[in-house]
Amino acid sequence: MSDVQDFIRQTVTENPVVLFMKGTAQFPQCGFSGRAIQLLKANGVRQVTTVNVLEDDEVRQGIKEYSNWPTIPQLYIKGEFIGGSDILAELHETGELKQLLADAGVLA
Repeated sequence: MSDVQDFIRQTVTENPVVLFMKGTAQFPQCGFSGRAIQLLKANGVRQVTTVNVLEDDEVRQGIKEYSNWPTIPQLYIKGEFIGGSDILAELHETGELKQLLADAGVLA
């Protein structure tokens, strides 16, 4: 299990914006993951690293343990867990999501 935790830690620290999701950015396989991608694009994100948890059960379980958060998708900005699609929607509405992304230097 530690290999999975190492993979997750490395992924979220080496990439400015990481979304653990069901499916891919091009083909989300759940509504919440699709919404998360739409919110990121709506806020002008140039590049988001996505990890399809459906391809690896260990990662799917490991990310829930890593963040202590029970659901997918999960957004990380600069290694920090931000939340799932409901939290992203709230942050989007208040303008905080755009500010977090701007601070991370990932906006177009």
